[in-house]
Amino acid sequence: MKANQLQIEIDGIDKEILRHLMEDARKPILQIANSIGISGAAIHQRLKKLEEAQVISGSKFILNTKVLGYRTMAFVGIYLDKASSNSEAVRELRKIPEVLECHYTTGNWSILVKIICKDNEHLMQLLNKKIQPIEGVSRTETFISLEQQIERQIQL
Repeated sequence: MKANQLQIEIDGIDKEILRHLMEDARKPILQIANSIGISGAAIHQRLKKLEEAQVISGSKFILNTKVLGYRTMAFVGIYLDKASSNSEAVRELRKIPEVLECHYTTGNWSILVKIICKDNEHLMQLLNKKIQPIEGVSRTETFISLEQQIERQIQL
């Protein structure tokens, strides 16, 4: 790993380690080490350096939301009455568990959120009772995702 002023360059071994862990974050370090041909200790050292350089920030489990009863995913463009309303709106959006992502954007909306709901009725309740009443929100525009066709991280 080599550090430029604003960017980290990772070598082939780092990329190989990251590919293994992106495929399965629970893959045993020794299995990765055997596959690459270096020691487990070397893998641990490289992972520690990648964490310190903020290339990686942990691992997580991915829940199957459909199995849990959440079948409607939507993207909501939020129009704010003024830009200064952004921080308060985000603070309130953070309190809504169905909000998975929140982006401050250019273009028509001030904020774009990704939300997950059990069904369209749940979505309507969320919009009418939790999102639209937020101070500073002037209106919303909602797009329901019919099917997620690509989900991936950056390729190394």
